[in-house]
Amino acid sequence: MRKLRSNATEALADVLADGMTIMSGGFGLCGIPEALIEGIEASGAKGLTVISNNAGVDGIGLGRLLATRQIKKMISSYVGENKLFAEQYLSGELELEFNPQGTLAERIRAGGAGIPAFFTKTGVGTLIAEGKEVRRFGEDDYVMETGLVADVSIVHAWKGDAEGNLVYRMTARNFNPMMATAGKVTIAEVEDLVETGSLDPDHIHTPGIFVDRLVHVPNPTKHIEKRTVRQRDEEVA
Repeated sequence: MRKLRSNATEALADVLADGMTIMSGGFGLCGIPEALIEGIEASGAKGLTVISNNAGVDGIGLGRLLATRQIKKMISSYVGENKLFAEQYLSGELELEFNPQGTLAERIRAGGAGIPAFFTKTGVGTLIAEGKEVRRFGEDDYVMETGLVADVSIVHAWKGDAEGNLVYRMTARNFNPMMATAGKVTIAEVEDLVETGSLDPDHIHTPGIFVDRLVHVPNPTKHIEKRTVRQRDEEVA
């Protein structure tokens, strides 16, 4: 089966539909599948539920889909840095399911591993546990969380081959690898497309069996959420 597609539009063709659930990898603006997000924007698919650690920033990443009102619900951990997100949520336009960050990561990992639910101490006795089963194990209470599976997972990788074997770089390994396993269809964008067989098997983070389609996106823009620089010390003449 040919996995490599010529662009994001072709990679997303015939898999997107209104009302579907999409997982989007990355952490902040690092390792986000920006080309595929822009492809979703161009498709016009709406009423989407998006599972992502955060929602980008205004005008970048998932912030673009918020601006076009294509997202109906976010399942996230951190939603700061995005004024539009706050406005839509506070007005009731956007649904939000908050998760502790570790719980969100484990829910995604569990979904990819075929685990329907698990128990965790995180959130017991807080708003997080409202409406959920709480069970006692030993001397402690644990709240039940369900695994997450998406109709489509979109991820960003540093290196990959035409068979879909992927290598992530540094912070981009947050959420991308686990989301690649938890999508019914997984589509990857790859910065450096290498010859099949050239990747060291010990260095592959996502085996190609999890990836259905991929697109080569060389030299993507690397955004910085907040640029912080040290004030230069003045030299004494």
